[in-house]
Amino acid sequence: MRRKSFPIVLAAPSGAGKTSLAQALVERRTDTVFSLSATTRPPRPAEQNGVHYEFVDDAGFDRLIDNGELLEWAHVHGRRYGTLRRGVDEALDAGRIVLLDIDVQGARDLRTTLPDAVLVFVLPPTTAEMIRRLENRKSESREELATRMRTALAEIEQVKEFDYVLVNDDFEETMRSLEAILGAEMHRIGRAAELDDVLAAFRADIDVSLKGTG
Repeated sequence: MRRKSFPIVLAAPSGAGKTSLAQALVERRTDTVFSLSATTRPPRPAEQNGVHYEFVDDAGFDRLIDNGELLEWAHVHGRRYGTLRRGVDEALDAGRIVLLDIDVQGARDLRTTLPDAVLVFVLPPTTAEMIRRLENRKSESREELATRMRTALAEIEQVKEFDYVLVNDDFEETMRSLEAILGAEMHRIGRAAELDDVLAAFRADIDVSLKGTG
């Protein structure tokens, strides 16, 4: 039975490991693709424009907003991030599951524009582990780390607005849980695109069988 495609959103405080989870999910599933986001922050080492993000300046980001090219956008850690509409629309039209790796505010806003989206919140196992992961990046100053910690405090207060919550204490176990969520969501009644036709066929076959035994 053909299934309707849908977006799945991963959101988390910095250091929870959601980007690693998102990358692994896309690598393991041929039916799942990344949604490309735009950002005004500079690329980190090894990040490529058009692959990890669409890197733009403030004027470019303003144009994306004005032209209606973003499904949602938000200020995060002093920079702007937004989900590009064209990539999401193209993937859904092709029947692919679209994975969005975005911030908590963006996830909440996206539910307004894409009510079919599945929202998953990822928590780090402990605060100490979250800090360790952030420090190991060596890409932020002490002030930036403090900003991320304050943001994390605000973000975890929103967890109950999500559909699912995962604690990323064991990567493979968390991946299994994430794939289980994906599998269950694919089999929701509302995503069965041909359900009426399938049920009609069952009714017709049963009617024929009943007439044959009458």
